[in-house]
Amino acid sequence: MLDVHDLCGGYGQAPVLHNVKMRLGRGETVALLGPNGAGKSTLLAALTATLPVRSGRAEMSGHDLIGMPSHRIVAEGLALIPEGRHVFAPMTVEDNLLLGSIRLQGRSAAAVRSRFEYVYDLFPRLAERRLQRTGTLSGGEQQMVAIGRALMSAPRLLLLDEPFMGLAPMVVQQILQALQVLRSTGMTMLLVEQKLDIALKHSDRAYVLVKGRIVCTDRSIQLAARTDLSQLYLGSG
Repeated sequence: MLDVHDLCGGYGQAPVLHNVKMRLGRGETVALLGPNGAGKSTLLAALTATLPVRSGRAEMSGHDLIGMPSHRIVAEGLALIPEGRHVFAPMTVEDNLLLGSIRLQGRSAAAVRSRFEYVYDLFPRLAERRLQRTGTLSGGEQQMVAIGRALMSAPRLLLLDEPFMGLAPMVVQQILQALQVLRSTGMTMLLVEQKLDIALKHSDRAYVLVKGRIVCTDRSIQLAARTDLSQLYLGSG
């Protein structure tokens, strides 16, 4: 599904990513772990054309995403749920969701309506609030909007950047239940997360990124059993 080969990139003259290698198989949920400043969000930015890449490739179903404009990347079936949600507060829930349907341009109104129904089935609370301004929603509801907006494009691969940040435990469980539904349908997901327990419990495999380098990769169940995981996470293992 996604093969990242020797990816290098950064901001200005400062390198952040160093020869990152990563693979996501179809239907897998893969966690990307690491402390603050490790380069996790930078990697997602590189994969979605919001950060220049100096070298390397990121092939999705045989097509190199590097150098593609963002709308082409969406058309390939990749969707990002950004850290901080980035919803449009003055707009209604439904209008925010509609912004995510770019991949459906040229399709029938019935196709777009089908995606709305898919999102509303996953998050019934959004159906109840579909005509409400998004800025009046709780943080958890806004995160549901952000996830729903990404799903409107009928993606094959979801990139989730810290989707549980700042959410109450009960809301985290609701989001996790929705992600489990997506996993059961065969959705491929890359989950960026700092909370080791959540990330490893809800993923098939994991990579540990420290200072822009992959320092470890294994099945999540194996990583969770390692006694030196904290040292790996901090880059001292």
